[in-house]
Amino acid sequence: MKMLAFANRCLKELLRDRLTLIFGLGFPLVLLGLLTVIQHNIPVNLFELSTLTPGIAVFGLSFVSLFAGLLIAKDRSSSFMLRLFTAPMRAWDFLGGYTIPLLPLCMVQMLVCFAAAVLLGLKLRLSILFCILVLLPAAILYISIGLLFGSLLNEKQVGSISGALLTNLSAWLSGTWFSLDLVGGWFRKLAYALPFAHAVDAGRAALRMDLPALLPHLLWVTGYALFFLILAVLVFRKKMYSDA
Repeated sequence: MKMLAFANRCLKELLRDRLTLIFGLGFPLVLLGLLTVIQHNIPVNLFELSTLTPGIAVFGLSFVSLFAGLLIAKDRSSSFMLRLFTAPMRAWDFLGGYTIPLLPLCMVQMLVCFAAAVLLGLKLRLSILFCILVLLPAAILYISIGLLFGSLLNEKQVGSISGALLTNLSAWLSGTWFSLDLVGGWFRKLAYALPFAHAVDAGRAALRMDLPALLPHLLWVTGYALFFLILAVLVFRKKMYSDA
């Protein structure tokens, strides 16, 4: 009940920042539409909706990471968090309260992305829902990264790290815009050492219902998600005792 009450408060804080929400939901759609127009005017299949849409859905989750980081950083910079530390709540209660309203936001963002893709020509099929479910570990991964940054950094630093660095890493090392096999070498190895390319490949495999190809990527993303979630809890717990 304490976690749910805190989650309700965090949801209200998220909804107050309408401009950031609109940008986070709208910018991936602008990219999806722009790249689809480009695809219609080039002779090669570079931005097919069946491969582009899961990548755009994953890229959009990087903005949720920014929301998470800013939310917790704002609370840490105010006396609100110090008052909360006097409540009988554990670190997991706090982070659970931040996470609960962000998961539906991730679902809405992915649903909007795929709905836009269907309007642009993607075939409507049940595998779209399966793809969204498969991308939930990626959503938890991005939320956890945001919570970790928010626990360590101030509001301005979170904006720089999550808003610039993480979105660029998600964009260029995920294989959303181009095949990583075309680059190869150390760049491809680096990309597949991180979870972003695996998240995109898992989404693409789920969309075409290719379970053998899906499972290795899904396990990789889930492992990263659990790592960052546990790390965020440990760091936040340490901050609780040092800031209190």
